[in-house]
Amino acid sequence: MLGIKQESLAYELGEDWNQKKISLLEQKEFVEKDILEQVAKILKVPADAIKNFDEEQAVNIISNNASFDNCQQPAFFNNQPTFNPLDKMVELYERMLEQQKEMIDRLEKLIREK
Repeated sequence: MLGIKQESLAYELGEDWNQKKISLLEQKEFVEKDILEQVAKILKVPADAIKNFDEEQAVNIISNNASFDNCQQPAFFNNQPTFNPLDKMVELYERMLEQQKEMIDRLEKLIREK
């Protein structure tokens, strides 16, 4: 949901990690507390947000609102958003720029190490 690739997360977790190991981690029912905290720190989210993750609830939040208008239509069909779409686009663009900068920094670090 955050658009972070398994390879990127593996890189951030350290040399013992790879894409396959991240994939296996995603499938686990239980994740060790120290690993959960490391992943949460990398993703910049609280560990409890991962621990208590509810995909349906997250989709509802992303869809602009988990409520229903007069119980007739879900919020993601709301044609009158409660936010300024342009502001959201600017936020998204700024986040994408920040992620790009972080990726460039990681690649430069990797190049320097080799």
